[in-house]
Amino acid sequence: MTKTRFLPGLHGFENMENNKVGAVMVVGAGIAGIQASLDLADSGYKVYLVEKDPSIGGVMTQLDKTFPTNDCSMCIVSPKLVECSRHANVELLTYSDIEKVQGEAGHFTIRVNKKARSVDPAKCTGCRECMTACPVSKRIQIPETIEQEETEETHITDQIIAKYGGKKQALIMILQDVQNRFHYLPEAALRRISTRLELSFAEIYGTASFYKAFSLEPRGQHIIQVCMGTACHVRGAQRILEEFERLLSINTGQTTEDRLFTLETVNCLGACALGPIVTVDEGYHGNMTPGGAAKLIDRYAKNKR
Repeated sequence: MTKTRFLPGLHGFENMENNKVGAVMVVGAGIAGIQASLDLADSGYKVYLVEKDPSIGGVMTQLDKTFPTNDCSMCIVSPKLVECSRHANVELLTYSDIEKVQGEAGHFTIRVNKKARSVDPAKCTGCRECMTACPVSKRIQIPETIEQEETEETHITDQIIAKYGGKKQALIMILQDVQNRFHYLPEAALRRISTRLELSFAEIYGTASFYKAFSLEPRGQHIIQVCMGTACHVRGAQRILEEFERLLSINTGQTTEDRLFTLETVNCLGACALGPIVTVDEGYHGNMTPGGAAKLIDRYAKNKR
């Protein structure tokens, strides 16, 4: 059940006597909206921060590094998330939409529609267990497991599960071994793990999609990563990346048809003195040149399994 809330008295920043009055509404709780809310709240204004998504942070929480310093994006935004949620002058209105705005400049009344939630956000840990018991999913009868055919994928997955004694605590290690064997996580393998470990498929899928080391799409036997950090970029990393794309006839993020190579980029490999640097699997190859790219591909192509 949704709730509609009226927020009267959303005035301007100052009145004619230069006194702070009313409140301020900030729409959008990305990094810019959060910072604006904190600045206004620190100045003494009551701030209503409205966000259409269930949580605040926006796109920045999905980034790995920030340009040009390559600083961790979460290291930047996390303190602001905490401060915003705890600030006495900031009221978060997440999972909400603005329905109507009435009034004139300096004196508005805004109608906000706060969507219903099926879980208590204060207690949510992101485990996704609620998905398995969701009444909506049950009403449309989405099967948790499906009947599986015995294939090479399921047979090898059974062997890997048996290696760890079928223990739920070994889920990460099992996923790692499956990925090392197939170079990605096939859906059939994930469903077999769900059945054998007696875990919901939502939990298995959530774990597999959370960690960047896991891939749900087929990848090559060899993973080529070109560092695009600042030091490597100024030394010609872009030209080397383009040479790999030409030699392999694929774009960045794709896999060759024979599934021998997957081409990726990384923000920084922490070896700036060797730039431009390329890794193939776990091997580092520094001071790379376009000519060296061809030799590198020939070298690993000879080891095709």
